[in-house]
Amino acid sequence: MVNRLCLWVVLCFYMIIAAQSIQTGNTSRNNEQDGVSENLVTGLPGQPIVGFNHYSGYVTVNEEHGRALFYWFFEAATVKERRPLVLWLNGGPGCSSVGYGATQEIGPFLLNGGETGLSLNLHSWNRAEDSYTFLQNWLTIFPQYRSHEFYITGESYAGLYVPELAELITDRNKVSSKSLYINLKGFMVGNPLTDTAHDWDGIVDYAWSHAIVSDETYGIIKTNCDFKSSNTWSNKNCSGAVDEMYAQYNEIDMYSLYTSKCIPKNYTTNATSGANQLKYFTNKIMKRMMGGGSYDPCLNGWAVSYYNRYDVQKALHVIRGSTPRNWSLCNEDILDDWNDKPPSVLPVYLKLIEAGVRIWVYSGDTDGRVPVLSTRYNMNALGLPTKGPWRPWYHRGQVGGWMQEYEGLTFATFLGAGHEVPLFKPREALAVFQSFISGTPLPNKRQQLS
Repeated sequence: MVNRLCLWVVLCFYMIIAAQSIQTGNTSRNNEQDGVSENLVTGLPGQPIVGFNHYSGYVTVNEEHGRALFYWFFEAATVKERRPLVLWLNGGPGCSSVGYGATQEIGPFLLNGGETGLSLNLHSWNRAEDSYTFLQNWLTIFPQYRSHEFYITGESYAGLYVPELAELITDRNKVSSKSLYINLKGFMVGNPLTDTAHDWDGIVDYAWSHAIVSDETYGIIKTNCDFKSSNTWSNKNCSGAVDEMYAQYNEIDMYSLYTSKCIPKNYTTNATSGANQLKYFTNKIMKRMMGGGSYDPCLNGWAVSYYNRYDVQKALHVIRGSTPRNWSLCNEDILDDWNDKPPSVLPVYLKLIEAGVRIWVYSGDTDGRVPVLSTRYNMNALGLPTKGPWRPWYHRGQVGGWMQEYEGLTFATFLGAGHEVPLFKPREALAVFQSFISGTPLPNKRQQLS
């Protein structure tokens, strides 16, 4: 079974806000004092029968301010004593690693369409300062994993704080005692924000090259927008043209160009023949245009419904009383007010490459939000020597994407995948993850299928 690969922790940055409402008096009842057994998840509604344990709860990172981080930890299905430990982080900032990563992408349980519960994911991956404090406190709860190889993974906005966390661990390891040492081996990020100027250049060029914007809009942006400048948005020609680009993207799914957009039931459109009632059943799984499997464009809505259930929140130890929390996939206040954004983490990449940290970067090539062009611009800006030619990589006899090996870094694309690669290409994503963990190259030729 592929879900035997590793031990996997979801750290949900979004839940910082929920945890802040648990003031000091309540955080004293957190995981450190309750012990492991009280964080064992039992009776999760709709969960299929599995042969591994999983745990969830809060870990205090600032007792004075009553701040804690929520985690969901999945053991490996077999030989958990020897499996590497992997931390997954989603982006936003302020978006849920539970609602996205854990139950849409790489966790052992996936949301079914509708409110019918969970199904087993055959392609699961469990086979800033607060983050570092969380890890140290979490390893106090689960000390048996202190010596395990440790990897950090994430996507989107996590492209900024995954390398920053890796840098912090690397720096602290140099001065920490053996009891606080974290056995960091590498990090892997997908469709990652990396450098503001290169990211924006890639967004604009990708939109034009995929016929999302007109030549006129593209020309205005290229003439008026200096994305290296902190004053670029004061240029009204620039900001107006970028707004126009986003207006065009709003007509489709910017995060997945070639799949359908989620349309509410009973959506009405006027045609020359009169009003037509389009009944869109959101629990009907839609076939992807590119690649096998299935994709539900309304999965976010099902996540909101599931995680706002009282019995689900109770099972995951989110609440102790009788009142459920109001849960959302992303916290708009964090998204709107967030300004702790480094202009670039490319210097961090170079520092960690020099330190011998394994780094893999991947990109779904149908994502318009953090497109493959942005990532290619960033990889080129590193100026790393290449170890071989640009080439396709293969999975189950088919091209999974293309890749480039550099000195100290591997970059891979995913053919036909949107922003959340494991959601669109679960088999291929798992294969890349396995290669990353093992440090082996991706297949460079077609394999005969048995």
